Amino acid sequence: MKKILCIALLIMATLASAQDKKENQESKIVEASCGQCQFGMTGHGCDLAVRMDGKSYFVDGSSIDSHGDAHAKDGFCAAVRKAKVTGNIVNQRFVATSFELLPEKKKTEQK
Repeated sequence: MKKILCIALLIMATLASAQDKKENQESKIVEASCGQCQFGMTGHGCDLAVRMDGKSYFVDGSSIDSHGDAHAKDGFCAAVRKAKVTGNIVNQRFVATSFELLPEKKKTEQK
């Protein structure tokens, strides 16, 4: 009986320590813009996309309208911006777990 109890406790301890561990994803700095207007991707309407390692991906987990007016002078349809992102590429789409638009660098005036 003691052996069965010890084996049961051992199994329970093993199962308790075998929880799913989330992979620590590293953030990347990527180019972000409208996939259709700036990256020449095929789609309908204006959709948020990122370009990393020379390849463009539409984004799931964040939208083009979540980051201001896409059609403003500095919006995604008129400019390519930098973003700090975390996520994975799934079925040729970037699934973002975080998406932070970085501030634009101010151009210094030359005298």
